[in-house]
Amino acid sequence: MIFYLVIIFLVGISIGSFLNVVIHRLPARGSLIHPPSHCPYCEQRLRFPELLPLAGYLIYRKRCRYCQAPISFRYFFVELLTGLIFVSLFMRFGTDADLVKFALLFSLLLAISLIDLEHRIVPNPLVAFGLLAGIVFYLPHLINLVYHTPSAFMVSLPPAQALWGALLGGGSLLIVFLVSRGGMGAGDIKLMIMIGFYFGLLGTVAVLFFGFMIGALVGIAFMVLRKLTRKDALPFAPFLSLAALIQVFWGTAIWNWYLNLL
Repeated sequence: MIFYLVIIFLVGISIGSFLNVVIHRLPARGSLIHPPSHCPYCEQRLRFPELLPLAGYLIYRKRCRYCQAPISFRYFFVELLTGLIFVSLFMRFGTDADLVKFALLFSLLLAISLIDLEHRIVPNPLVAFGLLAGIVFYLPHLINLVYHTPSAFMVSLPPAQALWGALLGGGSLLIVFLVSRGGMGAGDIKLMIMIGFYFGLLGTVAVLFFGFMIGALVGIAFMVLRKLTRKDALPFAPFLSLAALIQVFWGTAIWNWYLNLL
């Protein structure tokens, strides 16, 4: 078991390293492939061991090996968090197809959330990629209608539920967008379509509920601390992403607790 956890963690931090490239280059519409990874200050190409996820950051004490410019903690944070999320998903789903499905989803959500926090945009390429990948995950269900497909290739959510989740997620935020006259960003609508496609009808209800609750609490806290006014807008993608994480790991327990209070 420990061997598999280590492998999953290493895969996670490696993907986290690539997510850092996405977060840094995508908002500037730069290529994700060329040029190879380099220092943003001296533009020196990074090599082994600087490229080692987590280790490169620690070995050179948070600084560029060549020009000694400080390296943002975000790089270490994204790699570590991705590794921990992957390990948690493995412990939650084992080797089921849902492991790959949600590992991809949360990788995208992490990149989208950090881009939204810094640039206030939800990148269309990441949402589009998430939707296309989602279609691939549901294909085994459709193939199974005419030809037997091993259960190991099939995610737990049926395609019809995925479509209902996408419609509910996007439709709900579209209503908020229209009522608030732009208070909700169009990017959040597209993001919620993608999230709904992965969670289905009931899961989408939960994500919306948790997302608005977290957003409201954070907004109130910021206003109390006078860091925010009623006219200011908060990026909503991080709240939806956190809500999705809560739903996957603790959603059922939270709902059961809530229903027992009624």
